[in-house]
Amino acid sequence: MEKVVILTGGTSGIGAATAALLREKGCRVYEFSRRDAADPMHFSVDVTDEAAVKAAVDAVFEKEGRIDLLINNAGFGISGAMEFTESADAHRLMEVNLFGMNNTIRAVLPHMRKAGSGRIVNISSVAGVFAIPFQAWYSISKAAVRSMTMALYNEVAPYGIQVASVLPGDIRTGFTAARQKSVAGDSEYGGRISASVQKMEKDEQNGMAPADAAKTIVRVALQKRRVKPEYTIGFSYKLLVLLDSLLPCRMVRWLLFLLYGK
Repeated sequence: MEKVVILTGGTSGIGAATAALLREKGCRVYEFSRRDAADPMHFSVDVTDEAAVKAAVDAVFEKEGRIDLLINNAGFGISGAMEFTESADAHRLMEVNLFGMNNTIRAVLPHMRKAGSGRIVNISSVAGVFAIPFQAWYSISKAAVRSMTMALYNEVAPYGIQVASVLPGDIRTGFTAARQKSVAGDSEYGGRISASVQKMEKDEQNGMAPADAAKTIVRVALQKRRVKPEYTIGFSYKLLVLLDSLLPCRMVRWLLFLLYGK
């Protein structure tokens, strides 16, 4: 039986690669994004619009009779010093990266609970483990996604619904160019803001291909009988996450300072 999938942010980068691979696996993939597309499987939906999200999810359910899988991938990044980041920009990021995800989850859960099955995969980030200097709000949003996934994992387990988060590291996508960058306060911070963002973006453009990240996401989404709450993509990042749990907090922060804060 074909799996019915809702995927947010599926028109570019990791999302587009994931959607393509899911279709190769025989899934019926409904993609939610703000972009317009002449495709009956695409819904032009802003994930921050709770009513629009619910209407789109209900429309998919009416057409298909079930929703087997939700993959929450929509999100964006901002960079800059916390001191000089406008509150409105921080709120907007959290509305998309966290509360937009909450909107889709709340919309699909009644259908999954009644069916007694379903799977939700939330895309977090290694930045949710390692809070990156001058990328604080993105790191905060992805740490919140991890916590939300952990809580939800136990809340819905009795109803046959499985939940996991996937943590990519540096990926070569348009996410880098789309990031909202601000060097406000760079002179006060001794040029460290612009230097940090330049280093970070170089690492991203030398990172993993979206198709490779998609393989892990699809494996978690489809191929595992039962999922753990969290999966990190890539051996080096798995090792880093392990070290974070073993090394003293001060040492980890010092290493991040050397990489992105100095």
